[in-house]
Amino acid sequence: MRIIRHIEEAKASLRRSPFELGEVPLEVKQKIRDVFALELTPEEAVGRVIAEVRNKGDAALLDYTKRIEGVELTSLEATKEEIREAYENVDRELISALSVAAERVRSFHQAQLNHSIKGFMEGGLGQIVRPLGRVGIYVPGGTACYPSTVLMTAIPARVAGVEEIILTTPPGKGEKGEIPPATLVAADIAKVDRVFKVGGAQAIAALAFGTQSVPRVDKVCGPGGLFVVLAKRMVFGAVDIDGLAGPTETVILADDSASPVLCAIDLLAQAEHDVLASAILITTSSKLAEAVNDELERQIKGLGRAKIARQSLDKRGRIIVVADMEQAIELIDLYAPEHLSLMLRDASSYMERIRNAGGIFIGESSPETLGDYVAGPSHVMPTGGSARFRSPLGVGDFLKLTSVVSLSDEDLKALGAVAATIARAEGLTAHARAVEARLK
Repeated sequence: MRIIRHIEEAKASLRRSPFELGEVPLEVKQKIRDVFALELTPEEAVGRVIAEVRNKGDAALLDYTKRIEGVELTSLEATKEEIREAYENVDRELISALSVAAERVRSFHQAQLNHSIKGFMEGGLGQIVRPLGRVGIYVPGGTACYPSTVLMTAIPARVAGVEEIILTTPPGKGEKGEIPPATLVAADIAKVDRVFKVGGAQAIAALAFGTQSVPRVDKVCGPGGLFVVLAKRMVFGAVDIDGLAGPTETVILADDSASPVLCAIDLLAQAEHDVLASAILITTSSKLAEAVNDELERQIKGLGRAKIARQSLDKRGRIIVVADMEQAIELIDLYAPEHLSLMLRDASSYMERIRNAGGIFIGESSPETLGDYVAGPSHVMPTGGSARFRSPLGVGDFLKLTSVVSLSDEDLKALGAVAATIARAEGLTAHARAVEARLK
C-alpha cells in the first residue's frame, strides 16, 4: 500500500464529499443498455424505474424483476411455508449464531431505548415520543447473503416499537425466486412481519409509494448498491431514509505497541468487502508502517477474495505516518470514518478526543468483525464522511417527536402581546389578531 509521510499530502488524500457517484463501471452501463435498450445515466434509469413502479405497481415490479434479475415471478411475497423450509436448509450452528447475535443486538438497543429521548410535560409545554408505524428494510441479495444486515436493521426498529416491519431483498435465480434460507431465518428471528422478493431501485420505489402487494412505509433503511442509493436519494421526502450508504471504510489508529499482524488482517478484513472499500492505517511509528505493509503482502495471498482486496488496497488504501497523536486525531476528524479501530497503549483514553467516527473499536480484543456481526450496536453506520453529522442506525431512527403546547390563560396574557409584536413586525396581521382577539 502507498505510504504517506507528509501531513498536507495526507489531508489532501482524505478529503471527500459525503456522496460520491464516481465513474460508472462499464458493466453497469451495459446492464442499463440491456434493460432499457437506451443510453441512460444511472440517475435516468433509476428515475424511470421509480416512475413506473409508482404508476403501475406490482406489474412494474414483476416486469423489472424479469428484466433485471432474470426471474419470472407469479408472487412477490415469501410465504410462511418458505420461511419454515428455510430452517431445514440452514446449518444448526448458523441458526444458533444468529440467535446469539440477535439477543446481543436486542439487548444493546433496549439499553439505548432506555436512555434515549423521552416524553415530558412541564409548564404547559412538552413532547410525545412515538415509534413509526411501518418501516421498510432493504437487504442486499441475489448471489450474496447477508443475514447479519437483517438483524442489524430490523431489531432496532422492533425494539423502538415499530408496528410493522417490511423486508425486501432481491430474488434468487430459482423457479420461485427463492431468497437465501439464512436471510429468511434471520428475518424470522428478528420478527420481520413480511418479506418480499424485490430488489434494486424498484424495491425502494415500492416501499416509498406502495403497490398492490407491497405496503407503503414511513421510512426505508438498509444498505445497497448504486441503484438502491440513487433511489433512496430520489424518494426522500415522500418517505424518510436512514442515509446514503457508500462503500465501507475503516481507519486503524496505531502506535508502536500495535501488532503488525493484527493491523494487517483488520485492514484486509475491510478490503475484501469491495474494490471500493477503504482501508487506512494512521500511525506514529514508521517501523510499524513498514511492518504492516510487509504483513499485507504476506497475508493477502491466502484470502479467498484476494483479487478484490488487492484492488481495494491499491485504489483506496493508504498508510499514513504522522508526527504525533494530535496530527492523527486531526486527520481522523477530517476523514470522519465509518469505523475507527484504536490499537494504542491506553486506547480508551483517546475515545473522548475524537469527534467524528461512526463506531470506535477500542483495543485488540474489539475487532471490527465483532461489530459487524455480534457485538450489539448496529453495523449500519455513516459512510463517506457523513459521520460528521450522522449516527449509526439505532432506536432513535424509528422514533418521532410531537410537540405539545397546552398553555394557561395566565400564559396567554403574559405572552400574547410579545407574539403579536413579532407577528406585526413580520407583516402577518392575522397572526397578531388571533392572539389579540383572545386577550380582549
